[in-house]
Amino acid sequence: MLDSIFNHRSIRNYKSEIISETVLQEILKAATRASTTGNMQVYSIVVTTDQILKEKLWDVHFRQNMVKQAPLVLTFCADFNRFNAWCLLRKANPGYDNFLSYMTAAIDALLAAQNCALAAEEHGLGICYLGTTIYNAERIIDILELPKAVVPVTTLVMGYPDESPGLTDRLPLKAVVHYEKYRNYSPAAIGQLYAEKESLELTAKLVKENELETLAQVFTEKRYKKKDNMFFSQKYLEVIAKQGFMNNL
Repeated sequence: MLDSIFNHRSIRNYKSEIISETVLQEILKAATRASTTGNMQVYSIVVTTDQILKEKLWDVHFRQNMVKQAPLVLTFCADFNRFNAWCLLRKANPGYDNFLSYMTAAIDALLAAQNCALAAEEHGLGICYLGTTIYNAERIIDILELPKAVVPVTTLVMGYPDESPGLTDRLPLKAVVHYEKYRNYSPAAIGQLYAEKESLELTAKLVKENELETLAQVFTEKRYKKKDNMFFSQKYLEVIAKQGFMNNL
């Protein structure tokens, strides 16, 4: 398992080879063994193989071709629908129509997704997370016919890799690990922690292609702009409310 973790790559090109049902079931079972709040398992996984549905999801996920190419598309959802129904059938009154409950279920879904990814890579499969899930959550709800109290959180495309990209750089441990208490960063520390990333050939290429001065500007002015963040934040909050998770009074 450690080999899979330390050799993780985001795969965006896939072979047409089908994943066997035996392998898929083992991967899904691994997902269900993830940690979960109160052992409630308030998440669901929608496995999509139908090409027509994948075409619709492709459009939603900013037309990234790996959505159509990969044999499997797995949408992980925060899901209190099932748990609420069980409570009502067992003479219990569920109170899970609030933002805290959404966060509980979203965390459950993400933990399951990571277990799923690790298990897939152990079987020689490749995966790629799709952050576009939360950008167009309302359309995904329509395509997958998700009921109230169910909200898509993330998506994995999965299949046998048709490429072998290099490892993506990561910040050093001291950038993300704090012992005992949080240690804030001085300007000098920030410079040291990002020095390797900023010195990469890929970084120089990105900065030049975007006609900017720094890698940070690539993120703030091209990749994740404030205007877009504000727009998609509002859209996603509206989805969460529409699906019944904003009764916070």
